[in-house]
Amino acid sequence: MSATAELIEDRVITAPPRRRRSTAARRRGVPSILTPWLKAQSINVTRHAAALRPFRRDEFGITAAAPTEGHIQAVNQLIETLRAELLGAAERVTGATRTAIGLPSTRNLQTLLRLKEYAHNWVRSVERIWDFYFELFGQRQSQFGDWLLSCDRIALDCYQASFLGVGVAKPLPAPPPFAYMRTGFSPATFRRGIPLRRLGRQLNPFPLVQLPYHRLVNPWTLGAILHEVSHNLQNDLGVDRAVPRRIGQRLLREGKGRAVAAVWTRWNRETFADLSGLLLGGPAVVASLMDIIGRSPATVTSYQAGAPHPTPYLRMFLSIEQLARMGFTNEAEQYRRAWHMLYPNPRTGNIPPAMLTDFPEVIAMVVDEISYRPYEELGNKCLSQVLPFGVKEQLMTEEAAKRLAAGTDPGIIPERFLIGASRFAFDHRLARPGIITTNFYKELARR
Repeated sequence: MSATAELIEDRVITAPPRRRRSTAARRRGVPSILTPWLKAQSINVTRHAAALRPFRRDEFGITAAAPTEGHIQAVNQLIETLRAELLGAAERVTGATRTAIGLPSTRNLQTLLRLKEYAHNWVRSVERIWDFYFELFGQRQSQFGDWLLSCDRIALDCYQASFLGVGVAKPLPAPPPFAYMRTGFSPATFRRGIPLRRLGRQLNPFPLVQLPYHRLVNPWTLGAILHEVSHNLQNDLGVDRAVPRRIGQRLLREGKGRAVAAVWTRWNRETFADLSGLLLGGPAVVASLMDIIGRSPATVTSYQAGAPHPTPYLRMFLSIEQLARMGFTNEAEQYRRAWHMLYPNPRTGNIPPAMLTDFPEVIAMVVDEISYRPYEELGNKCLSQVLPFGVKEQLMTEEAAKRLAAGTDPGIIPERFLIGASRFAFDHRLARPGIITTNFYKELARR
């Protein structure tokens, strides 16, 4: 019998050897229900601890969509660490139960109650983590398993391209990002190694990419994957401290003022994710971003002090500027004109005047500092050299779009480029939306 099975067995709690006092004397006045209730406390907490056991990979399916061995191992390591304390607490409850049955004094009974409460607090802590990953891993058994697997493969491709593109060997992060589906308006990510409230402030063992269902239904809007993965790359590539420092120093050096420099420095993570995502996926990512931030004029021109995201009105110009720097000057001009038509007067909102003064020049500096200046952490390469995307890559994407629409093999194109391919096919009506969606996930799932 396994250790887990032994723990699940209903234990028979026996009283310690008789003391000098007679059994009748010891039991006088003890309610008949007390002993069975005391035994139940030990059995309950022991079974709770046993049930919160490590996961097995095969219980979430045996297809490619199932969580990888690396993801299962990382979660099990976290569970085992916490479960060790829970099993110890269960043993202490069992010991206190025997003592309380043998001598049901107020002191012994209350000792048991305190130990029981402590153990159940640990049960809830471990169960919270167990339940979180059980839900995430369980999604891979649903009809959406291949969709999530497809997102995993795009994220992995982003990591592989980034770590192959740097000019210096770096430690290889593992496991790779893991995608899951959740309802809601916005995608999100939870980085490796940060404490998560949903995990009781325990450290997240691998990057999580949360994607709304409505984005998965429309794969041409999945530039969000490249953005969320880029948040993780900023840390895993080691430029998370250098980027904000360089932005602040550049703007101060150019005389843009402390207030403006402070705001753009605060916006560094979302700005980096937008620009890195554009380098990973090409011009189609700008359309995907516009899907997200193209909202009512009141929302787009609204400034929130302390917010991590650039004000939507200014945010769009970051991608337009980089698109031009990548060589797509015509596309950049088309987006610029469209954005001005949608929002002709940014001063209708509450964006501080200092942020609108010379903003094209400031944005050009921010884009230059993030994407076109070498970083020691990248092996003295620019981000645009680590993740090159130009006309050649766009022609590959467009060829893949035509094949994707026709239902034929799109070839050896990198997984991340298929987002742009689906967007090109969608925008140019090469096939019906449903066919593009089916072929997009079919191609990624088969790889």
